[in-house]
Amino acid sequence: MSMNWKNINIVVALLIVGIGFYFFELNKPTVTNAPTVFDPANATYIIDGSPVTLVNGKVDVSVAPDSSTRILTMIFGEPTIGDLNNDGKPDAAFLLVRTTGGSGTFFYVAVAVNAGNGTQGTNAILLGDRIAPQTLEIKNGQVIANYAVRQPGEPMTAQVSVGVSKYLKVEGTTLVETNQ
Repeated sequence: MSMNWKNINIVVALLIVGIGFYFFELNKPTVTNAPTVFDPANATYIIDGSPVTLVNGKVDVSVAPDSSTRILTMIFGEPTIGDLNNDGKPDAAFLLVRTTGGSGTFFYVAVAVNAGNGTQGTNAILLGDRIAPQTLEIKNGQVIANYAVRQPGEPMTAQVSVGVSKYLKVEGTTLVETNQ
């Protein structure tokens, strides 16, 4: 008789395990191929020939192992939205500001192309060191960066006073300067 109770206990235990496994499998989250989101603040761009991956709009890295000198790169201001590659999808142009541990503050223009399956970052084009950014526009598929610089020959300590514009366009996944 004790053998029957032992067999019943084993069967009940197996039954409980089997039912638990069944419900576990039913409630298991399904893996889907969620669409990739266009997100300029979380993409890779090429700055001075090297890839730089932004996370939440910035990246802060050491210039060398065990160095206290840091390179901080981040989006400056709000991106300007418009179609830059004539595919009907909104792309984003924006300024990147980069400090490298010295006295310089370098400003670049970069573009995030809406690839449909995510974000494709372009190369960044240098505007200058310690400039005064004004506006960033998109007109007719072209990026227009307006900013102020110092007079030719003035020291870096002089106030910026000369308004300039740089015209850029996207060719494939490359940002290039144009003549307006």
